[in-house]
Amino acid sequence: MMRFIEKLLPGNKEFSGASSSIDWTLFLAILPILGAGLITMNSFTGDSYFFSRQLIWISIALLVFFLFSFVDFHFLRRTSVVVAIYAVSCGMLFLLFLAGHIVKGAQSWFHLGFFAIEPSDPAQIALILILAKYFTRRHVEIAHIRHIIVSGFYAFVVFLLILFQPDFGAAIIIFILWLGMVLVSGISRKHLIVVFLIGLTAFGGLWFYGFKQYQKDRIMNFIHPLTHISGSGYNAYQSTIAVGSGQIIGKGVGYGTQSRLKFLPEFQTDFVFAAFAEEWGFIGVILFFLLFGIVIWRILKNAMYGMSNFEILYGAGLAIYFVAHFAINVGMNIGVLPVTGLAVPFMSYGGSHLITEFAGLGILMGMRRYRRATHKDVIKNEFLGM
Repeated sequence: MMRFIEKLLPGNKEFSGASSSIDWTLFLAILPILGAGLITMNSFTGDSYFFSRQLIWISIALLVFFLFSFVDFHFLRRTSVVVAIYAVSCGMLFLLFLAGHIVKGAQSWFHLGFFAIEPSDPAQIALILILAKYFTRRHVEIAHIRHIIVSGFYAFVVFLLILFQPDFGAAIIIFILWLGMVLVSGISRKHLIVVFLIGLTAFGGLWFYGFKQYQKDRIMNFIHPLTHISGSGYNAYQSTIAVGSGQIIGKGVGYGTQSRLKFLPEFQTDFVFAAFAEEWGFIGVILFFLLFGIVIWRILKNAMYGMSNFEILYGAGLAIYFVAHFAINVGMNIGVLPVTGLAVPFMSYGGSHLITEFAGLGILMGMRRYRRATHKDVIKNEFLGM
């Protein structure tokens, strides 16, 4: 961890001034990923329905990003503000059980005529905010078990509300966000073991009393991926075929047979990475990974120059959020993780996740407006409690 931070903070020249609230390196790295998603969607749909709709969502998301970039987010340090955001998010998730629209067996959406909203997306940012606030003044004493329990309660409420929709993928993200932010804050090893034991116990209880049959099937497909390739394992099987058939240079834009011939389902959302890999091949995938790596690097670099521990922890949580979505989606596309229905950041079709992603980045950019230019040793001492 120490060497990682030292590499991450080579100096303070870049942050010595406040010439712009926008990290243009971060923004320019995202644009090709957005473009790759649009091209992939447009390759297999004659009427370009997803392409044209995604253009609208991207426009709205970018507007939110730039608007948030010019907001002074000092007010997020107030406990009353972050608690209110958290409470509203939980309230929206609860309302889903009363007025939510069921899509593919999950009551996860509010259907509002021409568009739908998925509250679990903004709830993830709300959780990052409240955990960042909670750990801001407690990161040095995080080894005390009560802080793990209290922070776990915040996450557990959101986790249950999402799990019972049921949305297994988003529930996993909630758990990863909590665990990641606790680790960043400095959990003790013995408490980490306790957390994993509790997690295993909870998983056992969910397996027998919480999971739906299709969720169990997805997990079993992960263990035995070729057992039900004509049934519950069909999506994952076709996805691995699509990724593998791209080989080194890909089949070319619009020539991905798995997607063009409709063998690969949900190629615009869950399996857009597989469709992209089939068209662009190994070289395209490497470029995609590099661009996403730049995005995460810039998020972490901006976070480490936050004015206070709150900004640092928020940026760390945001990086965990993007890495979790990316790793799980790519993992399920190449057959090493169960299918969970999570989107690829910036690439998959959909408005809720795009607006949430750019809103989260917009908040980080807004925090850049009052970032500090200080020596890396000062940051390490304050953040890691050295």
